[in-house]
Amino acid sequence: MICECVLAELGPSFARPAELDEFLSDLQLEFVPSNRESALLAGAMFRTYLARRPRRAGARVVADFLIGAHAQCLADRLLARDRGYYRDYFKGLSLLVP
Repeated sequence: MICECVLAELGPSFARPAELDEFLSDLQLEFVPSNRESALLAGAMFRTYLARRPRRAGARVVADFLIGAHAQCLADRLLARDRGYYRDYFKGLSLLVP
């Protein structure tokens, strides 16, 4: 499954929404919107991140936290390259790392 952040990131790669739908179908992926629980978890983890990071450090965007929280609340794992970040903020989340 994918959340709205991932759908929005993938969208520009396709000329028409139907092409994106076909791509997702071929991969057996389904769009599942976030819920209140995942949105609140994302906000809490983003607050923790902002409190921890040095002022000059590179900034993450809230979309990263929405994706992690969506996976933790609504899926059984997350496919992601960034192992450290998701492991730090979403401790109960199982990661598939390519």
